[in-house]
Amino acid sequence: MDDWSTAKLCDVANLILGMILFFSPWLFDLSTGPQWQIAAIVGGAIAVLSIAALAAFAIWEEWLNLVAGVALIVSPWLLGFQDSDAMTIDVAIGLTVAALAAFEVWLSHGPPPRVTASH
Repeated sequence: MDDWSTAKLCDVANLILGMILFFSPWLFDLSTGPQWQIAAIVGGAIAVLSIAALAAFAIWEEWLNLVAGVALIVSPWLLGFQDSDAMTIDVAIGLTVAALAAFEVWLSHGPPPRVTASH
């Protein structure tokens, strides 16, 4: 599998994760409060950035997804989530989105050049 198809698979995975996060308050019956707002805002942003990356790849979209993933990881503690399910969902999706975005950033820089001996 070449880098382009791997990047597209990462974007599709992030799109699915963004949609799961967006709908998580209803899917997992989370309590209202900051966890609902974060799920809606960050989940929607991840989904939109992933669609944009699928339409026309740009490295800045991956950096923004990385920031969104890190924001999800720290949001339960910064906003004082009262729902442990929401905390688990945000941290798990945040870690996955951040890892996929970091992987895509790494892919965009390409592998280091090979050194070959000339005869």
